Amino acid sequence: MSGLFAGERAVVVGFGASGRAASSALAREGARVRVSETKTASGLRAGGDRKEDALSNQPLDRIEILTGGHLAEHLDGVTLVVTSPGVPESAPILMEARRRRLPIWSELEVGARLCRVPVVAVTGTNGKTTTVELIAEMMRSSGLRARACGNVGYPFSVAATEMFDVLAVEASSFQLRFTISLAPRVSVLLNLAPDHLDWHGSYRSYAAAKARIFANQRGDDVHVGNVDDTQAARVSATAPCRRRWFRSGPPDAGQVGIVDGSIVARVDGEHHLGVPAVAGGGFLSDAAAAASAALAFGIPPEAVSSALSTARPLPHRGIVVARIGRLRFVDDSKATNPHAALAAMDGMTAVVLIAGGLSKGVDLSPLAAAAPSLAGVVGIGEAAPELVTLFEGLVPVETAGSMPDAVRRAYRMAPPDGTILLAPACASQDMFRDYRQRGERFADAALALVRGAGSAPGTDDRGRLHA
Repeated sequence: MSGLFAGERAVVVGFGASGRAASSALAREGARVRVSETKTASGLRAGGDRKEDALSNQPLDRIEILTGGHLAEHLDGVTLVVTSPGVPESAPILMEARRRRLPIWSELEVGARLCRVPVVAVTGTNGKTTTVELIAEMMRSSGLRARACGNVGYPFSVAATEMFDVLAVEASSFQLRFTISLAPRVSVLLNLAPDHLDWHGSYRSYAAAKARIFANQRGDDVHVGNVDDTQAARVSATAPCRRRWFRSGPPDAGQVGIVDGSIVARVDGEHHLGVPAVAGGGFLSDAAAAASAALAFGIPPEAVSSALSTARPLPHRGIVVARIGRLRFVDDSKATNPHAALAAMDGMTAVVLIAGGLSKGVDLSPLAAAAPSLAGVVGIGEAAPELVTLFEGLVPVETAGSMPDAVRRAYRMAPPDGTILLAPACASQDMFRDYRQRGERFADAALALVRGAGSAPGTDDRGRLHA
């Protein structure tokens, strides 16, 4: 069989969304594919992963599925390993692959080899999805056929074979760690703070993975960096191509920044791109980054401005899900590290913070800097004891065994004009399927309180339940 990967004998480690996309792309391009999956065959069918549905669209005559564990013998006779984000680089099967000197790719690398259109690639600790979606919308506003893909949820290796003029690619550190040939026309590093240290082993390895986003850029390619983030700026300064910068304040010449809530570009003149439809410091910073990337790609300022004027916040990223009087319930479940949680609280006061979960080996102590803005903390999940230790003596702190319990406790602690904020600073998988389910459970619990407070006996004259 002919194709880009003809003659390759590949093992794909993990059969989630990334693994399924990689398996299909490899097989359709001529490779013989073996899948190594930890679940049993019955587990795949019972796990709610819809893997059987995914297989219905794949060339099964070229895919062999081996279940029950990532075994060293799965590497026998292969020429290539493609790993999934859920498999840490310290996994025994990957260590054995390195011992055998087998090339290890990510699904992103498969996409990079298939892609024949320009790419704008975005990475960073926080804000990637918002920025990528904004860039794609700016491209579409200019008349280009554009798609947001990658870690945003639509595999790069799928989008790379479809009819687009340009792709906006979200690249996680997991994917970049095993990406070799990605060469974006424009790359963006939004920010950099400790995260996923349990996967990478150290902050240095994590930062090095992020830096791979510009490793193959040359000449007239452009890298966009963040002036305000010292650690990220230090990495961006090593990009081997032209560099542009964005910031959260007024821009200097050649930069994109923010003036009185409006995005302003001082690039090829001065362009006032308008006030985005979404307020908030985190979103404004992402919007400035997206505008900088789009302008660097050659998108007209008018198209950038049009996209900003119609932008909408993504789910679980600072969304007000309920109100009782002047008290707001805000879902920022996507804030899965301290850097993101602190950004979620920026400019807020009288906050009751619901936080906790799997810390991923990350130090949570930076959260203590938010104490002056807090009216209380409710800890959930495995990190709850650490949060109690961190905040005890600074603000009232309690722990909860479930999301409804956490919301009720937060409600009792909150002042009438305060904010109950879900910004966990941790991953969710100790209690929930993912951050989306965590946010949904928070919204459900908040709405249940609203229904109870609206007309139920036992509420006071502000519609608040008695403790």
